Amino acid sequence: MVHADVPDDPTAYKRQEYWEERYAKEESFDWFKTYEDLKPLLSQHIASKDARILMLGCGNSTLSEDMYDDGYHNIFNIDFSKTVIENMAEKCKDRVGMEWIEMDIKDLKFEAGSFDIAIDKGTMDALMCDRGDVWNPDEELVRTVAQEVDEVVRVLKVGGKFLYITFGQPHFRKRHLERPCWTVETSTLGVAFHYFFYHMIKQDTPSS
Repeated sequence: MVHADVPDDPTAYKRQEYWEERYAKEESFDWFKTYEDLKPLLSQHIASKDARILMLGCGNSTLSEDMYDDGYHNIFNIDFSKTVIENMAEKCKDRVGMEWIEMDIKDLKFEAGSFDIAIDKGTMDALMCDRGDVWNPDEELVRTVAQEVDEVVRVLKVGGKFLYITFGQPHFRKRHLERPCWTVETSTLGVAFHYFFYHMIKQDTPSS
């Protein structure tokens, strides 16, 4: 694993050119947790290894590779970086059936109700990197995050699940995830430093 330098300006994480430059020289990097750490929760929330899975902002994480090697062969990886999609497609060319597609998570080119599972591991956090007040984020940030979540709602099947892994605490994140079609549930990972695993199930009627 190659560790890139942390940018001086945290808003760099929101810019495509930052990622193109970074992925041109970085082979792999896993934000927060690896598949080994996440496997118990993922196994709990993904009922079948035949599930059609959307990996939002896949980057060069090993998560999709490790899941594939554990039997999840129907994974669609998307990222807005052409560089990382090309690199990962070449790296994983022997993992037959796994897709790598250049795409904006805020404007998904998939049909409505076409996925069983959507996974975001740190991608939304990159959208939320800002110098402003975390208690009162600006309207543009709120709108950008809402676009991702709304697209996830659209492409999930009824009964499909949105799984989001982050260091963001519930009082900062739940407001962005809440939708009439689901209830936001939270699990924690780690001991000294907690990560959060948000899980939501899309219902065909608004949650009461």
